[in-house]
Amino acid sequence: MTVLNPGTTRSTGEAPVLPRPPIPVEEIGEATIRLAGDSGDGMQLAGTQFTHTSALLGNDISTLPDFPAEIRAPAGTLAGVSGFQIHFSSSDIHTPGDQLNTLVAMNPAALKTNLKDLEPGGILIVNSDAFSSADLHKAGYPSNPLEDGSLKGYRVFAVPITKLNREAVAELKLSPREADRCKNFFALGLVYWLYERSLEPTLRWIQTKFSKNPSIMEANTRALKAGYNYGETTEAMPVHYRVSKAKIPPGRYRKITGNEALALGLTAASKQAGLPLVYASYPITPASDILHQLAELKRYGVRTLQAEDEIAAIGAAIGAAFAGALGVTGTSGPGICLKSEAIGLAVMTELPVVIIDVQRGGPSTGLPTKTEQADLLQAMFGRNGECPVCVLAPCSPADCFHMAFEAVRLAIGFMTPVILLSDGYLANGAEPWLIPDPARLPKIPVQFAQPHAGSNGAAVFHPYARDARLVRPWAVPGTPGLEHRIGGLEKEDITGNVSYDPANHEHMVRTRAQKIANIAKDIPELTVTGPSEGDVLVLGWGGTYGSIITACQRAQRKGWKVAQAHLRYLNPMPRNTGEVLKRYRKVLIPELNGGQLRLLIRATYLVDAVGLNKIQGKPFLVSEIEAKIEELLRC
Repeated sequence: MTVLNPGTTRSTGEAPVLPRPPIPVEEIGEATIRLAGDSGDGMQLAGTQFTHTSALLGNDISTLPDFPAEIRAPAGTLAGVSGFQIHFSSSDIHTPGDQLNTLVAMNPAALKTNLKDLEPGGILIVNSDAFSSADLHKAGYPSNPLEDGSLKGYRVFAVPITKLNREAVAELKLSPREADRCKNFFALGLVYWLYERSLEPTLRWIQTKFSKNPSIMEANTRALKAGYNYGETTEAMPVHYRVSKAKIPPGRYRKITGNEALALGLTAASKQAGLPLVYASYPITPASDILHQLAELKRYGVRTLQAEDEIAAIGAAIGAAFAGALGVTGTSGPGICLKSEAIGLAVMTELPVVIIDVQRGGPSTGLPTKTEQADLLQAMFGRNGECPVCVLAPCSPADCFHMAFEAVRLAIGFMTPVILLSDGYLANGAEPWLIPDPARLPKIPVQFAQPHAGSNGAAVFHPYARDARLVRPWAVPGTPGLEHRIGGLEKEDITGNVSYDPANHEHMVRTRAQKIANIAKDIPELTVTGPSEGDVLVLGWGGTYGSIITACQRAQRKGWKVAQAHLRYLNPMPRNTGEVLKRYRKVLIPELNGGQLRLLIRATYLVDAVGLNKIQGKPFLVSEIEAKIEELLRC
């Protein structure tokens, strides 16, 4: 008797072949997968679709895209590997995961680059068609790992993805290149089957995306279904997995990246302030997407400008602020270097400008596609003279919305530049975001100066007369009676005239510094998660939040007296920061730099903080912080 594929029957009168028995489904609480391949293999797109589908299913999600720094690295080389990691769960999560449960490697270079992150016994799906001698050589393999036994510690599924994908689209008469561009959807379909994901959201996306190119639409549709059906029919995969819907507060959610959240936060703030938003920037990784997002929001009074360089961009933002608009510019670390003189101008003129720094590895060009908390000290001190600015940092992709809104509020409320420190991990990472009710967003009060008559009846305006918080008035140019000097030279108190008087200079320097210090009265106090006093306080800032809070939760479940606090306001710091630090025997500060916050904490509060520092272009693993906590507890 000839064995047929599952589900087929004979027409010869013989008994039909029974279909394959139902494949068992294993319930798991969470999973972490990574799709990796050449930069042209569409791994970012496949990962984004998996993320979107998981979010619609109701899982909590956290992602970590990994882009190659080389724009056109030779195909099949280690420098050209692109990856997308997704952690999805039936409970609340804060990180994209430590070890991988499943790795999809589309070629040998992707396998070699990512295998170290796969857990022992983890699922490894490889495109066996890509393991030719030439591809193995480019990845630096002396022998084929699919044959030499080096992968025996993993559950390996060698799938001829290229061949099967070409067969699935053969009837469409595509060129080999066009056909191969669909293989990311074949791999995606297979992973959808493995983790019991619905095809429908991605099928709808394909129909919308390629509606004007029916052959490509059909090819991607067939490839996705073929991958799914391969998982369903092959007997190589005896089980698939189910991650149930997470229990999260009710409301309307969407998947959001940090850069998307920044754009929406700025736009919401401009509407709540009743001001037009002028965003000027020069393209730079990983901040460019903010410009792309804002360019789509013209109907909300947003005006975008791609400037000729970084200096022109901040000059335009300062000009917009001088004219009475919301002036914003965005960049990364190298761009902040170029903008530093103009930031000093905004400090001297006391104009409300928001400067977004999406940090990346440095110095110089550094690691343009990798994350790092590289620029805290630059944001604090990277200008000539005594030049204080307000410095904020969001803690998650969704928090970028709130902190962008807060940056606008403080810039306008205190007539000061505000630097908002995001980073590459937050910018590109995604998580569910509870969409706020616009009607419940707070108003941002804006009060422009109005001319008034002096004792002789003539109009009088004092551009540096201050309120109780030392905030000067905001005068819209062209308003009769509000003429005043503007520029980078030191100003006389009250009148704003140019002044070289030594005593006046010291007075103005101290006044500008005190104005920034006064912001501490208008921001929340530092909150602590965990015991109010104890053995270890883990203090963080920026995108390290997820790893820190998860490590501290694990420590607390073990009965350890470990607490966590996170600084989203870095200059000034919350007014109770020193009091909080004194309540713990040890203070641990994990940072993706050489110890910049630790330096500030030690200098400001005389606390012998301990650093945990990583400068590899990658976020912390939870296990790294957990191990350091345990080490401190033994001291």
